Amino acid sequence: MKRVDAAELEIFKNLFHSTAEEMGAALRRSAFSPNIKERRDYSCAVFDGEGRAVAMGDHMPVHLGSMPMSVAAALNALELGAGDIAMLNDPYAGGTHLPDITLVMPVWPEGNGARNTGHGTRDSGLEMRKALRVGTQSLEVSKRPAARSSSKAKGGPMFYVANRAHHADIGGAQPASMGLSEEIYQEGLRIPPVALARGGKIQRDVLAILLANVRTPREREGDLMAQVAACRLGERRLQELLQTYGTAQTGFYLEQLQSYSARLMKEALAKIPAGTYSAEDFLDDDGHSAEPVRLRVAIKIRRGSATVDFEGTSAQRPGCVNAVSAITYSAVFYVFRCLLGENVPACAGLMNPIEVRAPEGSVVNARPPAAVAAGNVETSQRIVDVLLRALAQALPQRIPAASSGTMNNLSFGGIDPRTGEPFAYYETIAGGMGARPSSGGLSGVHTHMTNSLNTPVEALETAYPVRVRKYSLRRGSGGEGKFRGGDGIVREIEFLAEVRGSILSDRRQFAPYGLAGGKAGRTGTNQLTVKGRTRKLPGKAAFNAPIGSILKIETPGGGGWGKGQ
Repeated sequence: MKRVDAAELEIFKNLFHSTAEEMGAALRRSAFSPNIKERRDYSCAVFDGEGRAVAMGDHMPVHLGSMPMSVAAALNALELGAGDIAMLNDPYAGGTHLPDITLVMPVWPEGNGARNTGHGTRDSGLEMRKALRVGTQSLEVSKRPAARSSSKAKGGPMFYVANRAHHADIGGAQPASMGLSEEIYQEGLRIPPVALARGGKIQRDVLAILLANVRTPREREGDLMAQVAACRLGERRLQELLQTYGTAQTGFYLEQLQSYSARLMKEALAKIPAGTYSAEDFLDDDGHSAEPVRLRVAIKIRRGSATVDFEGTSAQRPGCVNAVSAITYSAVFYVFRCLLGENVPACAGLMNPIEVRAPEGSVVNARPPAAVAAGNVETSQRIVDVLLRALAQALPQRIPAASSGTMNNLSFGGIDPRTGEPFAYYETIAGGMGARPSSGGLSGVHTHMTNSLNTPVEALETAYPVRVRKYSLRRGSGGEGKFRGGDGIVREIEFLAEVRGSILSDRRQFAPYGLAGGKAGRTGTNQLTVKGRTRKLPGKAAFNAPIGSILKIETPGGGGWGKGQ
């Protein structure tokens, strides 16, 4: 039996991670939209020949933890040959919400004959139906990618590379595809796993269907080709790695990284006092009614393992806050990975000691055709909040207070008077970080499931017919305590064109909680001024704004930690 060399294990971990990071750099620098090239709303990852995550770039947790389900759906639905690239965005086939388009590409050792691999979907649509069920099954099943034949034994791919990017419009009723909705059909173009490329050639008919259903086709094609370029770069880097180290050694360390990550998680869980830790928190509403949405969790820790049970969480709602199972799994993955530190390999093995239970038909495991646009961005944040609140009972000196707890999603679109062409804008706006047991929270940052940036003023005003009137920290919005929560942001935008817009935000009613006696952070506010008259907008709202209207968003601050002096 080959002996594991600790130095070689670390080398391979970093080689795989650097591949994902370089893919991300290529995607960002090639993209057309400010949402990707400025805000960095994308993620890249490397998977082994069985579809298990091996490495993830330092990108967006909400993308990365859920991406294995998209890879599984693509592999179940399609037979991918060399140079093929699968595309999908269906939340009920491993996706998150419709603007997030995922590409998946197989990687073989160069020169092994894989260039002659056949193509075509599998017989009678059976595998497609299996893929479409991935997101609706209980998480104990759907968290594990579908079994694939061993790449080493049967000559299949050695790796898969994948990336996901949020496209600023994917069609639907609202510009930027992030508005209020009551079923997924209103939210945009829904793409099951399909082949975007075959044998290295883009399938123009597939691309044409997508571009015919969006408001900004040139930008969409540019962003999509940036994703294609990132996949092809990942393929080249992994083939170079295989040429250097060979398939045997590489395959050995692929397996060892999975075992290593599982062992690290098991050891971390063993240090948590045994017991069951429960908590609940609420979303303000679902955008359809004013009724709060309960999220409840019980985390049972036993002998180096954990069971995370969301029994008692609200049933799926008519509004768009529903999260598919991939989102819930992603949030659990993120929280428990945070217990280990950033140098631990982001492998599928991390979740081996953790069982996730999410009731089907609940807001954390929605069934089609539930609307899901805000589930990815808002419910994911609240899942993190409730998980951390529960773990704070077991690890009071390690868990921070609640951060802003919302991505403050703003989208709008119309006709740009400078060009006469349609435009669609989307961004998330940062808030305050929760204070920590050893220090205060940071101000004006994206936290937890988002790891993006705010669009710079210069980029925003160049790309869109708007003027940024104010962009500052919201002083005093962080909760008081021994350590103060970070402050939120004030973003004030004047529209220089007539627009239709939407806001999907939260923590406008239920404030970010403090811990250990710390005070809650301040809730956020939204307001729109039209022809000198100002009105308050709810947390989830659609609006029409004529030229000269001013939108002001104040984001929540983070909770404080510890009793103040």
